[in-house]
Amino acid sequence: MQASRLRARYRYIMAFFARATASFIFWEIILPRLGLRGLTRRTRSSRYKQLAVQFRAMAIRMGGVMIKVGQFLSTRLDVLPVEITQELSGLQDEVPAEDFAAIRELAEAELGAPLEEKFERFDPQPLAAASLGQVHVARLQADAAEGQDFLDVVVKIQRPFIDQLIRVDFSALHRVAGWLMRYKPISKRVDVRALISELESTVQLEIDYLSEGKNAEAFGRNFAGHKMIHVPRVAWSRTTERVLTLENVYAIKITDYEAITAAGIDRADVAKVLFDIYLKQIFEDGFFHADPHPGNLFVTPRPVTEENKAGWQLTFVDFGMVGSVPEGLREGLRDMLIGVGTRNAAKVVESYQTLGVLLPGADLKLLEQAETQLFDRFWGMSMSELRNVDHREMGQFAMQFRELMYEMPFQLPHNLLLLGRTVAILSGMCTGLDPHFNLWGELAPYAQKLVKDAGVSSWEFWLDQIGELVKQLVALPAQTSRVMTRLERGELNVNTPQVNRQIYHLESAVNRLTGSVVFAAFLFGGVFLYRGQDILLAYVFWGLSGLALLWMTLFSRGHSPWR
Repeated sequence: MQASRLRARYRYIMAFFARATASFIFWEIILPRLGLRGLTRRTRSSRYKQLAVQFRAMAIRMGGVMIKVGQFLSTRLDVLPVEITQELSGLQDEVPAEDFAAIRELAEAELGAPLEEKFERFDPQPLAAASLGQVHVARLQADAAEGQDFLDVVVKIQRPFIDQLIRVDFSALHRVAGWLMRYKPISKRVDVRALISELESTVQLEIDYLSEGKNAEAFGRNFAGHKMIHVPRVAWSRTTERVLTLENVYAIKITDYEAITAAGIDRADVAKVLFDIYLKQIFEDGFFHADPHPGNLFVTPRPVTEENKAGWQLTFVDFGMVGSVPEGLREGLRDMLIGVGTRNAAKVVESYQTLGVLLPGADLKLLEQAETQLFDRFWGMSMSELRNVDHREMGQFAMQFRELMYEMPFQLPHNLLLLGRTVAILSGMCTGLDPHFNLWGELAPYAQKLVKDAGVSSWEFWLDQIGELVKQLVALPAQTSRVMTRLERGELNVNTPQVNRQIYHLESAVNRLTGSVVFAAFLFGGVFLYRGQDILLAYVFWGLSGLALLWMTLFSRGHSPWR
């Protein structure tokens, strides 16, 4: 691709993010500090939607990594507004196909022969188009090495010049990451540069189709003998670094709910099997399929047999994006799952520390209290019941733990990027298949299994918990004595978050009012001096008014008790 086109692409991407950043600063930082927080709040939803529409249009026009970024953002329901995730969700199926002439030229160069010599039949119309490549249905020649095992295949071919586009796109994204790291609410929670580097490494592996073929075989080995899982076989004689040929296993798309039901398959069973399979991948294999969007998962009807009484299989395709869970990380995840499955808030908080998702200085006791309340209020609810929880109940919880909600002492370690994305997609899939899918009901038995696998019997586990409680009760008199001693000395401090917050807002209001008076005085003073022909002094006054405005915008906030 011509260097001039690559430079133009870089400038276009940078201009988009520059406009988005400037808009964010104006609406979310400057206007609230000028006392226009209400205007910011009222327009936020429409602004987010407009930004998402603009990003989607840019991603479709640019293709490559931008579509991959949009697909990733569409799954981050945990950190992004629903207006953005809903708008970007269409990118999963909205990728335009590449011109077949260019695809044919690349495939024949990789395979070293015309397509007619390598395949008995090759459909020029793509079965699916993805951000980095596209898939065509074909049939192997009968004399192919794999011909006696399977003939019907799909051929995944990389988009031309995709490696150059990836380099340009990530060059721009690294620059944008530097901008974001200057904003403290973002930089203290997540290392954006590390996240971009992690995503770049993942994408580089995705365009190595030899590696993807090996991933498919590793996944198949992990589920060898599992009658509910089907993995396509690789036709290595028709596979290179940029062309991948797999057994054709396409069936009912996992989001085609009507077709699944029409085939006589219980969607709730599909959701349960899918969830259990991912628990196995994460906690037992330490190797998981990290791109479970609807185009990569199928439900395949099968004849009912003694081995497969369900009459269907779950079929995985596209192993370009896989994740690994090192033993240390797996241990933290196990602790969290056991804590959730047994409703042990202290163990959940302990797992947060192991995983490194808490910011330094996080209030562990308050966090543990919040987790306990969450278990008491919402344990056992299905996803549909959780969606229908009275907003007043959620409001009460938010008020009870308002200091914790304000601080949000969480960060996203870069080694959890793929896993977090996968779990977010998986949650949506299970709920789509079964609106009454009960996460707690599925987690609890698996948590007990993990406890047993760790070599701890059920009664020993609960004995440990009782032991912890006894230790806390024994320590209670000494703690009470220390509190009484501090009270007698006048050293006991009581933290009142609501009063502190009100004082903070009052300080901010007074500072803004003072700044406004000074700003107006210098501004109008400059006007009068200008009308009186004292030009130099007028400019001095206007300069001082600008400084007053800058102070009011950036430094007029009160002393926050949460900083």
